Amino acid sequence: MAQEMDGSLSEVRARVGASHGITDLAHKLHFYDRWARDYDQDVATLQYSAPRLAVDCLTQALPGPPHATLILDVACGTGLVAAELQARGFLQLHGVDGSPGMLEQARARGLYQHLSLCILGQEPLPSPEGGLVCLTTRTNPSNLRYKEELEATLDRLEQDREWERLVAWTVDRWELATSKLEVVPGTSDSDGFISGVVYLYRKQEVAKVEGVRPSAQPPAGL
Repeated sequence: MAQEMDGSLSEVRARVGASHGITDLAHKLHFYDRWARDYDQDVATLQYSAPRLAVDCLTQALPGPPHATLILDVACGTGLVAAELQARGFLQLHGVDGSPGMLEQARARGLYQHLSLCILGQEPLPSPEGGLVCLTTRTNPSNLRYKEELEATLDRLEQDREWERLVAWTVDRWELATSKLEVVPGTSDSDGFISGVVYLYRKQEVAKVEGVRPSAQPPAGL
């Protein structure tokens, strides 16, 4: 059994590592379309913690009742964040993603009130006014170029007064690394994790959400 698990982990690391190496957007989206059916199982093998961490950030930043707050889940994938959100009482959920295959899996969960095919930075997000915007990304070496491009887009949205940043929290234990080159410094090669960051924004078109304030500190336990 241990050998089977090790083999499975090696296969998942190879598959996820291949996705990390794709820089062309069209090729990456095609990869995600083909990967969508196995995505949840693969990221579970890598102990992927972004959905839980994202919702930790939301619950810490929004101390009031969650059921009335609209959440826009950017790059929602198969809907793993939505599952965590619903479990903690968030009921108004919209999602966007650039992969039709991923959106098909997200739609099958039946948790989103609205799902749209959209790529942040290339087209306006099809979201109603107001609400909070949640997105995440990795901070491992192979993703740094994308992270820089993402943050440049987010900065432009702030400069245009469309969004206000509430949270940008970096976490070390994001998911298991796919190779030694991706391991967070200070962790062992055999059990090393890559790091990631959770972003939480508030849309600026409507009045501020009561009780939500920008935070410079991570939630307890992160």
